[in-house]
Amino acid sequence: MNPIKGTPSSGLSGATLGFFFGFAAVALFGPTAGKFKQVMPLSPAQIGLLVAAPALSGSLLRIPFAAWVDTTGGRKPFLVLLVLSLLGMFGLTLVIFTRYPEGMTASLYPLLILLGVLCGCGIATFSVGIGQVSYWYPMAQQGQALGIFAGIGNLAPGIFSFLLPLALARLQLGGAYLAWLLFLAAGTLLYFWIGRNAPFFQMVAQGIVPEQAKVAAREHAQELFPAGSLKISLAHSARTWKTWVLVAIYFTTFGGFIAMTAWLPVYWTSYFEVSPVRAGFLTALYSILASLIRVFGGRIADRSGGENTAIGSMLVMLVGALLMGFSASLPLSVLAEVLMAVGMGVGNAAVFKLVPQEVPDAVGGAAGWVGGLGAFGGFAIPPLLGEIVRNLGPSGYARGFLIFAMLALASLLLAWVLKKTPTPASVTAETPR
Repeated sequence: MNPIKGTPSSGLSGATLGFFFGFAAVALFGPTAGKFKQVMPLSPAQIGLLVAAPALSGSLLRIPFAAWVDTTGGRKPFLVLLVLSLLGMFGLTLVIFTRYPEGMTASLYPLLILLGVLCGCGIATFSVGIGQVSYWYPMAQQGQALGIFAGIGNLAPGIFSFLLPLALARLQLGGAYLAWLLFLAAGTLLYFWIGRNAPFFQMVAQGIVPEQAKVAAREHAQELFPAGSLKISLAHSARTWKTWVLVAIYFTTFGGFIAMTAWLPVYWTSYFEVSPVRAGFLTALYSILASLIRVFGGRIADRSGGENTAIGSMLVMLVGALLMGFSASLPLSVLAEVLMAVGMGVGNAAVFKLVPQEVPDAVGGAAGWVGGLGAFGGFAIPPLLGEIVRNLGPSGYARGFLIFAMLALASLLLAWVLKKTPTPASVTAETPR
């Protein structure tokens, strides 16, 4: 048997960096929507669909790719998704260099959507990384490890929401997207160099039979093992009702996070008429805070339990969403988005503390359902926000946030249901409830 390559910390580092590079696609169109709107006659609903396009593939591809982790480990799925995103980014950059601005007619709108969907494949690296990191770490350290992975990886959209308007001012639209293309290419190569599978998958790849690989992997402190094939992993997790409760909560916290990051540049520039650079800063404030707080949210979930953490976080999000929905003051809206960032960031950490706890025999499949269908909120919510603006006019930019308030209330009730039900007997680590 060849030596095991990597350690839990290096496995975490590789997955986190790969996710960081891929997840930047959340901010693909939000900061530049105004540029496209200037040269293409787009309605608020079309703008909402455009900024949400990357979230379509970024959410739905999480399901099969996360389950793929249970059969081969995370390295191969990770690289496939990053390469697909790279191809989409190349196509988008090529279109902008050859057609912007005079050639950007309404007929190109479907192509922009398609390329946005392709770029969004990188977003799906999240659920691949969740499985990859989960198999590296023991149950008692899951919350902190997954909090670090998701928290640092989630910084990418906030950073790009801030940097993209600055790049537009200096490099113009084509130069800004070319720089992004080079950044993504460098990230793909970096993950290829340092990304590593957990010990069990390395041993199976060497030809060791699974049962022997499990015994040997336990000597390397691996505690979680896959249920079997991709189909078995998805089917097993789908039969667990708690998987669907976690999907619903994650639709609110992470789907909402993606939707907020994509929509906030439009909200700030259209409702309060701030400059694109200032809108980028305000969006980055939300996105970066939600990401960083997720790291600490993982520690809170390890100490207080995922259910208790989810309940508290949904209460904070609910207050922030209600303030956002009725605010006509920029300072109040900033305070409200901070509250929403805290609630959603901690809530995200709580959900993925609960995934390996509630579905320990099919972590990859469960992460696929939760991460995929949950993240679908990032695609579903922005067009609804655009429709509310179309129906209500300028006040719709504020009233649309009542959607988040309703989602937070529903998720609060679901988290309470989880708290009142027992943890599967196969989970050996005791968690405060």
